[in-house]
Amino acid sequence: MLDRVILTNDDGIDAPGMAVLEEIAAQLATEVWVVAPEHDQSGQSHAISLHHAIRVSERGHHRFGVTGTPGDCAAMGICHLMKDAPPQLMLSGVNRGVNLGIETVFSGTVGGAMTAMMLGVPAIALSQAFTDRQNVPWDTARTLGARTIQQLVDIGWAKGACLNVNFPPIPADEAGPIALAKQGEGVISGMHVDTRIDPRGLAYHWLNFHRSDRQQSPGTDYTAMRSGRIVVTPLRYDRTDEDAFAELALKLPRFEG
Repeated sequence: MLDRVILTNDDGIDAPGMAVLEEIAAQLATEVWVVAPEHDQSGQSHAISLHHAIRVSERGHHRFGVTGTPGDCAAMGICHLMKDAPPQLMLSGVNRGVNLGIETVFSGTVGGAMTAMMLGVPAIALSQAFTDRQNVPWDTARTLGARTIQQLVDIGWAKGACLNVNFPPIPADEAGPIALAKQGEGVISGMHVDTRIDPRGLAYHWLNFHRSDRQQSPGTDYTAMRSGRIVVTPLRYDRTDEDAFAELALKLPRFEG
């Protein structure tokens, strides 16, 4: 077993996915620390709080709520609360809903894991797919989570990447084995601004994604998910588009310094 792991999420410390993650982590480590947002921080990506104070409240033994983003939680846990005995692994999730395709750019679940990676701690983001928002199949992640994580830890991976794991929306005994897949196109097709008027007659706005069931490339995360597999995708900070770089290099001077 590992000595210490740190857990965070973006749904909030009281979210059902955190309770599932705590059950999973208890099978993997002697010491489990939870450092998670006090409130839902979905869509916060890798954001950290630079312009307001962060407050931490103790919620129990090795359990802390943070008034900030998943990135704040990773930093507070690794650089402050656990600085004298750093964690060997960060687990972020279990998110309610998938984090696949381009949506990983916005995901606070992935953002928390990538912040930990940046701070030198291996990290895995975990998400549970569903078809009915009111009946998320948490037992799939609960049943398969520990063995999936242990298999990945035993294999190991590059320090410059975090792993993004998504469990399919089917019972655990029907879920296929682990499938390594690349990040795909995803299903986001745009954004929508919903404008409303408050009781004082002033406008306010909600942002929402438009999603569509578009064709996905073979070998990508959504394709693997739809086949019932446990999907694993390594993610990194380097977003250089090599194809675009090569094309532009034909017309622009390349910096060689």
